[in-house]
Amino acid sequence: MGLVFYPPSPRNVGIDQAIEIVNALPAFVSVVALFVDAREARIREVLERVSIDCLQFHGDEPAEACRLYGKRYMKAVRMQEGIDISGLARQYHDAAGLLLDAYHPGAKGGTGSRFDWNRIPEQCALPIVLAGGLDESNARQAVQTVRPYALDVSSGVEAEKGVKDALKMAAFIREVNEGDRIII
Repeated sequence: MGLVFYPPSPRNVGIDQAIEIVNALPAFVSVVALFVDAREARIREVLERVSIDCLQFHGDEPAEACRLYGKRYMKAVRMQEGIDISGLARQYHDAAGLLLDAYHPGAKGGTGSRFDWNRIPEQCALPIVLAGGLDESNARQAVQTVRPYALDVSSGVEAEKGVKDALKMAAFIREVNEGDRIII
């Protein structure tokens, strides 16, 4: 379950809302807190009040900043031209994974756009989490083509910005499972 702590996003949650969401989750659901170039004090405030399992840094945070909190973290990479995934895997060597997302100038993610998956190296030192323009129409293909550790979906399962649609989520999961079944 991803919680977005980025005020410009329509998916942004406050701390009190995040606490309510986390308290309503069933057992064994991991909670990821997404930040974009947030101040250290803000991240620490969230970690003190909300039960978070993993951090996702979706801005221009250097590796040293991602390591400050003693939590597993993922580093989001916007797939602009010339990006060096292998170099980033070395730089963020202790990350739980690299989240690969579409690049748009001025946008830090959440655009609903896809990027060319052929740009993803077949071998990476870190697990790959695929994001960017995913929905039920391409989830199966994403699993079969990229073979990612995980998929990160948001706008592709929404009825409107920030509002998830249960039927779209079920269809997405069904397609992911079908993609996995075919591989196995």
